Formats: sequence, C-alpha cells, structure tokens
Amino acid sequence: MTAADIVKDIKNRKYKPLYLLHGEEPYFIDVVSNYIEHHLLPEAEKGFNQTVVYGKDTEMMAVLNAAKRYPMMADYQVVMVKEAQDMKWGKDDDNKKGIDPLLSYLEKPLPSTILVFCYKYGKFDKRKKTYKAIEKNGLIFESAPLYDSKIPAWIEGFISDKGYKINQQASAMLSEYLGNDLSKIANELEKLMLNIAAGQEITLKLVQDNIGISKEYNVFELQTALGKKDVLKVNQIINYFEANPKANPIVLVLGNLNNFFSKVLAYHYVKDKSPQNVAREIGVNPYFVKDYELAGRSYNYSKTMQIIGYLREYDLKSKGVESNAPHGELMKELMFKILH
Repeated sequence: MTAADIVKDIKNRKYKPLYLLHGEEPYFIDVVSNYIEHHLLPEAEKGFNQTVVYGKDTEMMAVLNAAKRYPMMADYQVVMVKEAQDMKWGKDDDNKKGIDPLLSYLEKPLPSTILVFCYKYGKFDKRKKTYKAIEKNGLIFESAPLYDSKIPAWIEGFISDKGYKINQQASAMLSEYLGNDLSKIANELEKLMLNIAAGQEITLKLVQDNIGISKEYNVFELQTALGKKDVLKVNQIINYFEANPKANPIVLVLGNLNNFFSKVLAYHYVKDKSPQNVAREIGVNPYFVKDYELAGRSYNYSKTMQIIGYLREYDLKSKGVESNAPHGELMKELMFKILH
C-alpha cells in the first residue's frame, strides 16, 4: 500500500485505529500524517478531539491516556505522535515480567481513537510485539527511499497530480541537481508552480530560471566539460564557483562529481552498451547516457578509479583534514588532477 492509497482510504472514511508510519524516507510519512492532521477531522472538532505531540517531549503513558479518552461530541478523535523514534516505547521484552501498558492497548485499541505513530529516518523493529500488534489491529506503512533512477518519474507524477506537465529534460535536470531528497524537490516544485500559469509545461529553461541553476556555470555543465576534457570550460566554471561559493558549495559539487564518476565506473562494467541498457544498468535517465558514453571514452577504468580516489581525498581536505586551503584552490587542484 502506498501513501496515496492510505490518503485515498482516509478520504473515503476508511480508518484504522492504529497507524505506524515508519521508514527511511520522511516525505511519504509526512504526506500521510499531514493529511490526517489537517483533513481527517472537521475544523470545529479539532480543538477537543485532536492531540498532536512530539516523541522527545512526551511519555508513552501520556499518549495512552489520551488514546483511551472518548471523543467529545464526535465519532472519532486523533492522537498523533510525531518524531516517534525519539520516544521510549516501553518493555516489549519476553524476558521482563509485568504488563506492558502500550502492548495492552495495541492489542485492544479503542475503535473511536485513531492513534498515529510517525517513526522517521529508520525502520521500526519488526520482531517486537508492538509491531505485530499494530500489524494485526491497524496499518503499518514503510516509507522506503526511491532509487535515483526513479526520481524523474516521481517528479513527473508529482507535477501531473498538480495539473501541470514537465518535459523529460527538466525532470532529469531536477533529479540530478536536487538529488533524492523528496521533501526538498517537492518544496522547489511548489515554489516553481507559483510562478507559472496553471497547466503550463515546465521546461529546462523554467527550471534554470526559477531554481537557481546557472545556465552555463552549474555542476552539470562541469560534468559535461570534464567528460569532453574541455579544459577552458572547466576552468571558467570553477572560477565562477569560486566567485559564488554559496550558490555552489564544495560539498554539493564533490557529491555530484562522485556520483557522476561512480556511474562512469559502472559504465565500464556494462557489456551491452546500447543506450537503453546503459540507462538501466547504471541507473540514469536515458537523456544523460551520452554524457557517460563520452566520459567513458575520455577516462578509462584505471583513470576513473583514480579520480574517485581524488574525490574522496579532496572531500576530506574540504573538511580541514590535512589542509587549510580555501575551497576555490582545492577545486582547481582537483580539476587539474582529473584532467591530467
């Protein structure tokens, strides 16, 4: 079951008395919890029948006491624990004697209470009795991170749901530039859509104009220039980065270059070099395959391995390990080593 499926059920008033939303990708947990918080109860009922607490600021007994109350002049009440990973969860141990109040409640939850646990940045232990009790009497949703290769399709779906369109180049650029942080991507897309007419197609130019990606001097143009071994262009871009460090922090540049050359390395292992197979094997959008083909010709396997070593070395130097050089100088040194 997806986050969208859970939201659809809630819209149709198909509720569960228990929800455990857990996993490494916080975005989908937020999608479900935000909908429950803002839409499950009518606004007039929230004051009496909705309780939202944070794990680090509450105790389990307080949560259970709230869950055991009956709704006031309504059919349901909502009790939500955000950042539930920061809360102590009780005994849940076969070797400890005595009754676990949490487990007792989870085994017989109050039908009029919708108890939601938002457990982010990790998986809840499936071996625990609490997990099994929620699984039996409620709903468990695991929010898994998307593979990088799936991000462009997710972007296209997100845009489509909002009534807009986006072309393949623009979605691929956003994916490469923003990485796999779905919350960050969604936030940037929301801001972008405020600046364009409803239904308008989002193009590469709109992305560049609205998300702060310089048309000529960005990390993707740097990757292309490195792939071509275009020394002049590489130096122009690095000089621009040095003059605009806030827009192009070294940690972002090194991270993207490490991702790029790791995929160039993967390209060397691919036997079937057809564009569609390369895209599938190394996990990139087909639009970018030509960049990896070019880089693969420019840097053989041994050189690519050497470059990945340089990137790790300069990542440490940028953090002050055995170097106090300015980031601009470090980038220039690194580019020289990559190109020669």
